[in-house]
Amino acid sequence: MATGPDWRPSASRAALAARAELLKTLRAFFDARGVLEVETPLLCSGTITDPAIAPVFCGGSSGERWLQTSPEYPMKRLLAAGSGPIYQVCKAFRSGEAGARHNPEFTLLEWYRPGFSLAQLMQEVGDLVQAALGEKQVQVLTYRELFQRSLGIDPLTADSDELEAFVRQRLDYGGGAEARDTWLDLLLTHLVEPELEGLVFVHDYPASQAALACLREEGDVVVAERFELYVDGVELANGYYELTDADEQRARFEADNQVLAARGEATRPLDARLLAAMAAGLPACAGVALGLDRLLMMKLGVERLEDVLSFDWSRC
Repeated sequence: MATGPDWRPSASRAALAARAELLKTLRAFFDARGVLEVETPLLCSGTITDPAIAPVFCGGSSGERWLQTSPEYPMKRLLAAGSGPIYQVCKAFRSGEAGARHNPEFTLLEWYRPGFSLAQLMQEVGDLVQAALGEKQVQVLTYRELFQRSLGIDPLTADSDELEAFVRQRLDYGGGAEARDTWLDLLLTHLVEPELEGLVFVHDYPASQAALACLREEGDVVVAERFELYVDGVELANGYYELTDADEQRARFEADNQVLAARGEATRPLDARLLAAMAAGLPACAGVALGLDRLLMMKLGVERLEDVLSFDWSRC
């Protein structure tokens, strides 16, 4: 951590140089694979509806705009227009997220691969991360396998009461009743994630956590075709086999707004241009967002995000 007046950077010069070197590595990786680098707007008239994420609103005389929590929506418009495989390194913004591994302004690496399966994208993510960090053990597990192995419970069939009882038995949790997915998240973040070592891909999430991913029947359950990558217990990337059905996507957005309204929060405008692009024909593809600041933390072996940012939130 830097000392002295807060005009000074929070990262060392060595960390700044390491970021520059990492960006060179990433660009060389995608250039060798024929993936086009693009830029898209950070201020847009639509925003995400996910109740778990708080976007940043920016008003003004030129009209209502939102800082983007990820470049996903405009990048999908490029895909629908025929861009082919694309990637982007950009700033993203989420309100209220500040801490050792969070900063309200952060850097994302996001890319999309038309024609790729989720398994192919996981392989490519693993290749990229190992190009940045060096060789690491890789495990690929379903969400169900992970919970059964770590906790001995089936997260796809256990009901909310069972999950609540498990949380209260294993964790010091004094809160009230929660939604089923909240119980699962508490178990994952407090009991499962800290035990993960190496590169661990977790896929086939509960259908209720699909967001913008396709759903698939898997035996006795329906799962979301989504993965997350953990590196030594730290969540690094979130990928989807992307939903392409505009009507289904609109229904999910509207369901999110119903959740927000039930919580007494303002609903959010749907991204009409994204829905129009999906209706025009988003190609079958897989896509992923990877936290570049966290990747750099792991490369340098530091514990706090501020150590890899030129100026963290307290110095802006």
